[in-house]
Amino acid sequence: MQEAVETRLPARAAATRTADTDQETVREFGGTFGAAFIMTFSHALMLYLWIAWRFHDGALFYPAGLSDVGPFFDRIWQQIAAHAIPTVATFAIYGTFLVVEGLMAAFLPGIEIKGLPIPSRGGRRLIYRCNGITAWYLTLAAVAILHFTGVFPLETIYEQFGRFMVAAMIIANVVALVVYFGAKATGNAERMSGSFLYDFFMGAWLNPRIGPLDLKMWAEVRVSWLTLFLLTASAAAHQYAAYATVTSPMIFMVVAHFLYTNACMKGEECIPTTWDIFYEKWGWMLVFWNLAGVPFVYCFNSMYLASRPPFEHSIPYTLFCFVLLFGAYYVWDTAQSQRNRFRMQLNGSYVKRKAFPQLPWGTLKNPRYLETKAGSKLLVDGWWRYARKIHYTADVLPAGTSLGARESTATTGIATARKSRICSSRTSSSCRLRTGTPRSAGADGSRSGTMCWSRCSC
Repeated sequence: MQEAVETRLPARAAATRTADTDQETVREFGGTFGAAFIMTFSHALMLYLWIAWRFHDGALFYPAGLSDVGPFFDRIWQQIAAHAIPTVATFAIYGTFLVVEGLMAAFLPGIEIKGLPIPSRGGRRLIYRCNGITAWYLTLAAVAILHFTGVFPLETIYEQFGRFMVAAMIIANVVALVVYFGAKATGNAERMSGSFLYDFFMGAWLNPRIGPLDLKMWAEVRVSWLTLFLLTASAAAHQYAAYATVTSPMIFMVVAHFLYTNACMKGEECIPTTWDIFYEKWGWMLVFWNLAGVPFVYCFNSMYLASRPPFEHSIPYTLFCFVLLFGAYYVWDTAQSQRNRFRMQLNGSYVKRKAFPQLPWGTLKNPRYLETKAGSKLLVDGWWRYARKIHYTADVLPAGTSLGARESTATTGIATARKSRICSSRTSSSCRLRTGTPRSAGADGSRSGTMCWSRCSC
């Protein structure tokens, strides 16, 4: 076991490390059949989760019997056709967001970090401009201005969630197709299996770029996590607009998604050494889940909270959840920092950052590591002396707090009564949804009961 870190990664070790994987012929995820299944299932899963939340109060739904199978799928289609077909506006808004984030990623000033040597390019190391923290703050400022001036209220995203989700899915599929055929046309395809479906799923192009914009970094860092935070923020905005309050469970979700997004931005320089960027090709799997799957699936707990009457847990339980969140975040942040900065120290790309927050024990001095047969070095110090996947442990713990669990009957009654007091203080003639829909129905026509799906104009 070694006690010190070398200042650079020798070219021979880097080549040895990836020689086998760069000639990969083994198919992952079940090959062609598995790829086709995952692509189909991913679309179905997102639509199913949306319908379960919007029309079934978050519960599982299924045909009532064999005779209901046909009507069951007919109902699903009617719900999608009526409430999830994207409009020109939803395409334009999401497309503009992608373009603006891409322009900021390409042209805002930031530190430049070298990636790992790429065997298929003769050991060349690509340069990555890391300006995510600046783009993150500018995005937050722009969103706040648009929201508070009324130009684009955040709750609009919540109200049109189904349309935005399907727009993102369509755009992701189009991008994946363009990148795949672009790689084939320009001779940038590598490690191909010969199966169109499998290669389309896994990707053909390792590092697609448009000028200074690295598309894979842009999608993984800027789009997925920024979109997730904005979706959760839209849920909080809806809750406040509908009920004049933001509950502790909703604050929990906003804080959690803020911390995660901020961590990705302030530690962006660590990402070029990750497996996704260094080795995984930018295929449908990464494109679809970065542009659509991750943000629109991970936010359903926030959306569920926004669609229910406000409720609160006990103060001790709420404090426990927040303490667990911050504790787990500290372990996750510092563990990720330790291993990625260890890699950066090895290849000579480590740069000390001041982006907030820089947590204690995020960088190890003279850490211990193991030499592997492949010639790479495996960190066995810091948090990594205790567990091999400790960052996943820290990821899972806050998810188990269930702050978004269904409220009790008592809290539902309290919230409903409070809601009645809010609306009764306004004139009945003006207490209508912004869309003109009566308060008893959702903005998308779904069943709502005592819920208010859209912002009240009174």
